[in-house]
Amino acid sequence: MNLSSKPRLSFWQIVNMNIGFFGIQFSFGLQQSNMSPIYQYLGADEASLPLLWLAGPMTGLLVQPLVGAFSDRTVSRWGRRTPYFLIGALLCSLGLLAMPFSPTLWFAAGLLWILDAANNVTMEPYRAYVSDRLDASQHSLGFLTQSAFTGLAQTLAYLAPTLLVLMGMDKDALGSNNIPQITLTAFLIGAVFSISTVWWSVRRVPELPLSAEELAQMRRQPRGLGAALREIWSALREMPRTMRQLWWMKLFQWYAMMCYWIYIVPSLALTLFQSSDPHSAGFREAGLVNGQIGGFYNFVAFLAAFAMVPFTRRFGPRRVHALCLVLAGAGMWAIPEIQNRWLLLLPMLGVGLAWASIMGNPYVLLAGSIPPERAGVYMGIFNMFIVIPMLIQMVTLPLIYHSLLGGRPDHVIRLAGALLVCAAIAMLRVQTTPQPSPSELKS
Repeated sequence: MNLSSKPRLSFWQIVNMNIGFFGIQFSFGLQQSNMSPIYQYLGADEASLPLLWLAGPMTGLLVQPLVGAFSDRTVSRWGRRTPYFLIGALLCSLGLLAMPFSPTLWFAAGLLWILDAANNVTMEPYRAYVSDRLDASQHSLGFLTQSAFTGLAQTLAYLAPTLLVLMGMDKDALGSNNIPQITLTAFLIGAVFSISTVWWSVRRVPELPLSAEELAQMRRQPRGLGAALREIWSALREMPRTMRQLWWMKLFQWYAMMCYWIYIVPSLALTLFQSSDPHSAGFREAGLVNGQIGGFYNFVAFLAAFAMVPFTRRFGPRRVHALCLVLAGAGMWAIPEIQNRWLLLLPMLGVGLAWASIMGNPYVLLAGSIPPERAGVYMGIFNMFIVIPMLIQMVTLPLIYHSLLGGRPDHVIRLAGALLVCAAIAMLRVQTTPQPSPSELKS
């Protein structure tokens, strides 16, 4: 669709179209804060944790580019992207319902593959939907609103166990599989959010109807898996320069974030409670502390996403993102040195600013550099820039965990801080193409 034909949306319309992102990110927040403890409750050892997280990047690598390419060519009564939102959200809800009842380690690891595949079916068509629905002048507000809902959803996902304890649940009550009852309840809440929020967005802000000419052109395009794979290969060869350069920033950034998510609970258990036993009260308390500081940094991200909009417009997403990454890197380096749980909130300010920027600013750069008619496939390929670094982390970190990092989870958190600074340097090297102004779009 021609950019000039897109109607400008009000602030509240942009909010409504992104509410579905709340449900998607609540699910991701539950995984980030709970999967390592769940695996350890079921008998996993620390060194093998990255391998047990392979489901997310592997399913993202396989699913998102294909779904993006398929959604670019989908013709249905509900639109191009909507069928993928709804199917993915429904499957995600079912996965969240089943996860806390996992009887064994292999069952939980297998279920995570299903859950992540469902999330990935929803994710990139949703980002393409924002690019489809908004003109270029509203891209920054649209993607940073997604970032705000990421922060809000993950705030509540991280804090859910603590809030349930404050409401009267016993933090030490365990199921037969050693998974706390508060974790089980949090996943059930996530299952409700997953489908209900996506349904709300679809109903309140439906996709723009395509013109008869656009529909005819889409119907003339080849269909099927082979056509989708050829489209992905063609898009890779014709990838814009800005998108290629973003790879190096994404490599350092997502390697670092996976280090943090996988090892923050074992690190806190060691540095705050001098425990490495996943069945100890100190380890469970570390899980609650992680929920509290994770909720705080995601709340910072929620507030910062909206506050960041004028700064991104004035200074550009490149500089703003680099600064946020440096602040997060310094914060992560400081975490293992802090012995007071409440002082941990200080480095979380930097992590929260970075998380708001991670979920918004790179997509502002991306949306301005790709052809609108290929938004789905390029959003899917851009996700490969997330999942490939995650795969590299999961394969390589077990090899260096004992030899280079001394078998200490707190050293992994320090490594994450150093890599975020590397990501900031790589971000400053990205060359951007100025986006056209609204008057240029209409000419």
